[in-house]
Amino acid sequence: MLRFSCLPFDALSPRELYAIMALRQEVFVVEQNCPYLDADGKDMHAWHLSARDAGNNLVAYTRLLPEGVSYPGYVSIGRVVSSPAARGTGAGKTIMLRSIDMCRHLFGPLPIKIGAQTYLLHFYESLGFQSTGEQYLEDGIPHTKMVYL
Repeated sequence: MLRFSCLPFDALSPRELYAIMALRQEVFVVEQNCPYLDADGKDMHAWHLSARDAGNNLVAYTRLLPEGVSYPGYVSIGRVVSSPAARGTGAGKTIMLRSIDMCRHLFGPLPIKIGAQTYLLHFYESLGFQSTGEQYLEDGIPHTKMVYL
């Protein structure tokens, strides 16, 4: 059973922020071998949705961004990450469904736009996202813009 918390940046404790940044670096920088600037200035505008397991380990995370921070006219879900230890448990799907619900709760009925790693298109389509067909490279990794209406 996962426990969720969704907090604005200023409400995160130093330990919570450290765990989030460590998980993002573990997966996006080390595992995907992709050096990039993770601290992109958007975290301070975001709500941070974390999922913890029974042992209080951070197993999944997303960053929820209000309209206009990433895309004009859209709210956004970004930095979607699951701990390698939690893969195959459904944590990724669970946190994405919770992210969609939280976006609606926090920001209203605006459409949600994401930049999905292309290899995950089917995963996001299974959640109701639709590809815009706009493909691009971000930090050397193929991505596709997707929208949830």
